[in-house]
Amino acid sequence: MPYDTRELFARLLQCEAGGEGDNGMAAVAAVVMNRATVPYGEFFRISQGGNVRNIIEQQGQFNCMKDVLAGRYNSQNVWNMDPQEIHYAIADWALGGNTMQGVDNSLFFYNPYSPRCANYFPPGGAGVIHNRINQHCFYVPTEKYAST
Repeated sequence: MPYDTRELFARLLQCEAGGEGDNGMAAVAAVVMNRATVPYGEFFRISQGGNVRNIIEQQGQFNCMKDVLAGRYNSQNVWNMDPQEIHYAIADWALGGNTMQGVDNSLFFYNPYSPRCANYFPPGGAGVIHNRINQHCFYVPTEKYAST
């Protein structure tokens, strides 16, 4: 049985940022919602008018949505998560139209496993560093994103 959007979003938050505390999970949730509401570029086309599920399920975007990484089973995936109330609360907060200062209009994030964030992410320059929250680096779109 497929998960509804709220359940999938809560599982994604737990999987992608569960170790980052409430602020880290809210920041990731804000990026998902930014992607669903950006009025141009790749995510605009993917969301088809704000469909959050389309953003979450976009191929290649979230490691937690993959069963296999680098040719090996990925045990840290949304299907293996057991969301708690906090994950649902943050998903509901984001789906309710809330946002987080510091993330602003960021469309990209990743954990560099390093004290430094790359200046641009993803490779190719579609996002430029905006902020770091806990272990994740957040990126706002560049002009290159507009042509994606």
